[in-house]
Amino acid sequence: MNRVGYGAMQLAGPNVRGLPADPESARHVLRLAVELGVTFFDTANAYGPRTVNQLIGQALRPLPDGVIVGNKVGAGRGPDGSWIITDHPDVVRRQVHEALEDLGTEASELTYLRLPGDTRGAEAAVPLEESLGVLVELRDQGLIRRIGLSGASPQMLARAQRMTPIAAVQNRFNLLDRSGVQVLADCEAQGIMFVPYFPLASGRLAGYDELAGPARRLGVTPAQVALAWLLRRSPAVVVIPGTSNPEHLRANIAAAEVAENLTDAEVARLTDLADESKATLDQSHQSN
Repeated sequence: MNRVGYGAMQLAGPNVRGLPADPESARHVLRLAVELGVTFFDTANAYGPRTVNQLIGQALRPLPDGVIVGNKVGAGRGPDGSWIITDHPDVVRRQVHEALEDLGTEASELTYLRLPGDTRGAEAAVPLEESLGVLVELRDQGLIRRIGLSGASPQMLARAQRMTPIAAVQNRFNLLDRSGVQVLADCEAQGIMFVPYFPLASGRLAGYDELAGPARRLGVTPAQVALAWLLRRSPAVVVIPGTSNPEHLRANIAAAEVAENLTDAEVARLTDLADESKATLDQSHQSN
């Protein structure tokens, strides 16, 4: 798998609602990503809702050999556009079927269950075992091939693995936010793919000399260096930067080459931007 994937959230309309102003441009970016070698796409029923999955289905069906779409269920949007956990078993089951319809495929290569383990204030409606049990059931029926978790605490990952193998975990992790570091370590030890969301720290990376120096030396952007650091931070990491701009897409994919050219000293200085020994998830959600 190409370790630079594509996060599709930005293909929705404003505030991740509805369709973008130019749906054909969005479909073009998706097809271009495949042409440029992207093999992993990240999406969710909640993006749109559903419109991003529909764009992916329109652009890429039938999915080319080797291309995996990771889709999140168990999350939705509130009336005010807020992001909410929607993990009732009936909702999870419905979202899986909706995603298959929207993506135009008979089985999901990877379905994540969204959990509240890395989000302050988020609450689960049911125990993890009930919502995850739906995905296990659908996998046994052949509708899902791999199961992942999104927003998992270390305890949640351990509980999930007592029920089923976990293929991937998607947690918040970037140069400035290392809250997912223990989950990353568990994924490394157990051969699980780790997919950091908000890989560019939601645009908060400007002004750091640790990024600017390598960027000047290599003739690249600080954003490319930030993505490259994630790839160097762990071999378990697959990054999913998102964009609706073809040139930004090309730049994101080129981060893999940047990673090969960062020096060990540059990587160490970037790693030292945050103290990973003190990085923890919100403790109030460790047992949900």
